[in-house]
This record gives sequence, C-alpha cells and structure tokens, in this order.
Amino acid sequence: MIAGLHLDHVQIAMPAGGETAARRYFGDLLGLTEVPKPAALAARGGCWFQLGEQQIHIGVEADFRPAKKAHVAMATPDLAGLRARLVAAGHAARDDTDGDGNPRFFSEDPFGNRIEFVAAG
Repeated sequence: MIAGLHLDHVQIAMPAGGETAARRYFGDLLGLTEVPKPAALAARGGCWFQLGEQQIHIGVEADFRPAKKAHVAMATPDLAGLRARLVAAGHAARDDTDGDGNPRFFSEDPFGNRIEFVAAG
C-alpha cells in the first residue's frame, strides 16, 4: 500500500432538488453531521455529511438513476436499533448475512440508492 493512502469520501448521486430529502435521511434519520461545501462547489447543489473520519457526498446528477448494486456500507454497534428506526420512518429493510454469517441489512435512501448496514465489531 502507498504510505498514507486512505479513504477520504464516497459520493452517491441524487436528482436535482433532493437536498431536503437527503438532509432528512442522512442528517436527521442517520444522525450524520452536514459539512459545508466549498463555495465554488455549493452552486452545483447536493450536500456532504461527515461519517467518522470520512465523508459521504450526495451529488446532483442530471440524468439520475439510483445505484442498485454499487452501494455505501455503514457499520453500527446497534444494527437492530438502526433497522427499527429506518423501518419506522418508512424505509424497507431486507435482512441478510455476509459470507461469514455476520448480520446486515439493505435499505434504500430516499432516491432509491442501495445502502448496506452492517454490525460493527
């Protein structure tokens, strides 16, 4: 590995005008803190969120199509609690296990992008 190489952020897409829905899902529901975009990029729309030492950038894509295979995976020590919170907010959750039998579930953000949630630890 190249010394110092690390993951800075991932970007997923949303349709134009989806910022309010993104803030409700990633900010209010998942509890991520929004990070201000640099002024030069703010006019493009979208929003950025802090997730640990990394960020998730939700960018506007003119010809938006939700990602059904490619996805972000987030780990939590309270997988069942997060699942219940998402379901209560109207987001379906599909339970699964990884290849080693560890619990996880898949859901979708407000734009139909696949999101994976895994048990931390």
